[in-house]
Amino acid sequence: MAHTTTDKLVLALDTGTTSARALVVDSSGAVLASAQQEVGLDTPQPGWVEQDAEELWRAQLATARAALEKAGVPVARVAGIGIANQRETTVVWDRTTSRPVAPAIVWQDRRTADDCERLRGAGAEALVRRKTGLLLDPYFSGTKLRWLLDHVPGVRERAAAGELAFGTVDTWIAWRLSGGGRAHVTDASNASRTLLYDIHTGVWDDELLGLFGVPRALLSEVVDSSGVVGESDPALLGASLPIAGMAGDQQAALFGQACTRRGMGKVTYGTGCFLLLTTGEHPVTAPPGLVSTVALQLGGRRTYALEGSVFIGGAAVQWLRDGLGIVGSGAEATALAESVTDSDGVVFVPALAGLGAPYWDPYARGGMFGLTRGTTAAHLARATLEGIALQVADLYQAEADGAGVAPQEVRADGGAAASDLLLQVQADLLGVPVVRSGQPEATALGAAWLAGLATGVWSGIEEVAGLWSAGATFLPQAGAAGDLRRRWRAAVDGVRGFARETR
Repeated sequence: MAHTTTDKLVLALDTGTTSARALVVDSSGAVLASAQQEVGLDTPQPGWVEQDAEELWRAQLATARAALEKAGVPVARVAGIGIANQRETTVVWDRTTSRPVAPAIVWQDRRTADDCERLRGAGAEALVRRKTGLLLDPYFSGTKLRWLLDHVPGVRERAAAGELAFGTVDTWIAWRLSGGGRAHVTDASNASRTLLYDIHTGVWDDELLGLFGVPRALLSEVVDSSGVVGESDPALLGASLPIAGMAGDQQAALFGQACTRRGMGKVTYGTGCFLLLTTGEHPVTAPPGLVSTVALQLGGRRTYALEGSVFIGGAAVQWLRDGLGIVGSGAEATALAESVTDSDGVVFVPALAGLGAPYWDPYARGGMFGLTRGTTAAHLARATLEGIALQVADLYQAEADGAGVAPQEVRADGGAAASDLLLQVQADLLGVPVVRSGQPEATALGAAWLAGLATGVWSGIEEVAGLWSAGATFLPQAGAAGDLRRRWRAAVDGVRGFARETR
């Protein structure tokens, strides 16, 4: 479909962990303009990860304005705004001033590991697993919110009095877009990551609220992932625009990869790595180590997915750049890794924020194994890319073993998916083709599609799925994948054993 000067457009916002980005998308699915701005992370104590929610908002607003300016189109042509967001990150703010009461606690934060262990010891995990599809882990929002209520002076009392609002980042951005308080909403995909929402009944659950000590007065309205839920303040973008789509970043990417049928799956290689498998209109019992989650809610009907989450994916390459200083960019890391034929026996377990699925070990820390006098920076770079792929292979195997189903093709997106070496190693480990998306910004594209569906830019799921295009395909090759997996298992045992012995 050719772009015309009268086509309706969609503005997609993607508030991520390390950057905010915005895309202007036309009715053919083409990206007319984009803008991106990095955002900071603070680590005030070991295991703590925080962000300034105001910085997130300012960066997202700046990128929205920049993308619209680059597109050079009248704002009146924008049919709606779609929002995708880093999930589980927890924000509490004053309803009157719209000012956060404390730094946002980021999804990677592990400060509530002991709280989760106490709840698990009290037998709470069976309840959580049955109602939410999740596990008791610091990753999810419930214990983060409880920590803010219990540790920031006056917050629990003010929350009970109805003075404060809670939200994940989608809720925070929608609140600020709407001028503060005219839209206090979250979609079902984000609600399903909080430990407070029953994925079977589709409501905030009183038993779960009691378990985590969360006043209902804090909570937002749970809405469809596609549907107009408010209007933007006209002073922000030059016109009042419908807020018409919302989804957690991984669910948005699943939709942006057109994985709409049961058995289709994708991996997003972002700050973390996330393998999602569409399971249809009924939640399945997640195998050990994985979670069942809401994929989307459209027209009041929820679809579901199995998910495995790796906390450190592309962030491992950032660590090579910022922590060790041995590369200047992701592309340079791949080039360095490609300069050697293998890692010379080096294995890197990038548990820099604990281990996620399928291990769920918040106490684990990263480890580099097999170092010798002959180890070079190139070997470390290759071991890092292999470590990312090996973590995803663990997720794939857990799905295949526990659920009896695994995708026969995996679609890949995210910044680190630009690495041919990473995707080839991934295909070799999985034994199935890995297909790089033709549009690397699948997360923002999914948010755009959701908003466009709600505002008539596209007629239905079949039409938007037809907009998806494949990039390069990586076919599995016979090689040393077995030896690599064996060394990997020994290395994971090593970092977990070290954590147990040094706690």
